[in-house]
Amino acid sequence: MSILYELAVLGAPSEAQLDELQVCVAKSIEPFGLRLGHEVAWLVCPANFNPDQHHASAVVFFGGKDVPEANVEDLLRRSVPVLPVAFDLSKVSQEIPIILQPLNCLDYSKGGAHRVATALLECVGLLPRQRRIFLSYRRGEAQHAALQLFEALSARVFDVFLDTHKIGAGEDFQAMLWHHLSDSDVLVMLDTKTYFDSRWTSAEFGRALAKGVSVLRIGWPDCTPSTRTATANSIELSHEEINANSGELASDVVSRICSKLEEVRVESHAVRNINLVSNLRNAIEKIQGRFVGVGVHKAVHIELADGRKVVVYPAVGVPTSTNLHDASVNSPSQSVAVVYDHVGLHPRWLGHLDWLGSHIRSARWVKSSEAAWQFSDWEDRS
Repeated sequence: MSILYELAVLGAPSEAQLDELQVCVAKSIEPFGLRLGHEVAWLVCPANFNPDQHHASAVVFFGGKDVPEANVEDLLRRSVPVLPVAFDLSKVSQEIPIILQPLNCLDYSKGGAHRVATALLECVGLLPRQRRIFLSYRRGEAQHAALQLFEALSARVFDVFLDTHKIGAGEDFQAMLWHHLSDSDVLVMLDTKTYFDSRWTSAEFGRALAKGVSVLRIGWPDCTPSTRTATANSIELSHEEINANSGELASDVVSRICSKLEEVRVESHAVRNINLVSNLRNAIEKIQGRFVGVGVHKAVHIELADGRKVVVYPAVGVPTSTNLHDASVNSPSQSVAVVYDHVGLHPRWLGHLDWLGSHIRSARWVKSSEAAWQFSDWEDRS
């Protein structure tokens, strides 16, 4: 497997800090079947960190006296998350470059390498709760394979949606289906002969594209790919790779699917984040505000036209009360918003978000499509 994630350490870390951080990151990604220095690039103090835009990337910057800034300005312009770290927050103004001082700074004395590693991995979507997959299939043709993939992907610490496992009795089935699809990074499409003959699987595929969710197509033998799947990543199966009696896939095929899915998922996660942040940047610049950069917890720091500063937390997928809580806790003395894409979310969930927002004053919801409208008449609630 080639490089999927790109992490860099800039600034002036001590050897002890660097060793501790490297060990923490390596241990954290091990359950996903990923290795530091292989699938996860690990660059220490490069003169110019230039990550591929299709990879998920983030930077941790250790402060120090007369520390070299490398190409931090360019990284901020590209919306790459940069996490400033200080050993003593009372010395931020002396040790952290001016360009990074508007971003929230991590205190190394509180949590040390573990806290920095968690914040770094959060920025590239490598926390277990961030790895969400949607299995789309025809029950009469691929149910056994779907169940097999559910187990295999769950073992790889993916949060897998399978309709027979995740929707309870009495729920509005289709509304919940679209809700879970909106919260996924990749739609794994088991492309059997009649996949597009079903209204529902056809809609799952189309709405995944509409939502910006990547598609991994698993093509069954003798199934001619539809022209609709031209942009999807694909794996073609042979007759020998499917058990004719049980309908299950060969073990080496399952491993191949898991590896390919990791590649597709990281690009999808990166693109969905970039799109949400880019839409926010465009909205702010449209109303003559300024985009400052992306920092800890993927917080986007903006400055409105009148000079007021707001910290905006993008919520990719389905936003929850936790997003609002974390935003408030992470930026307690600042004006805070959580921006999200409301398309596809369950109507009852949207009502819940509106109700929650009306009772919470420390942070506010902002729909991505209404960002310019809402920020042009921003009212501080603190």
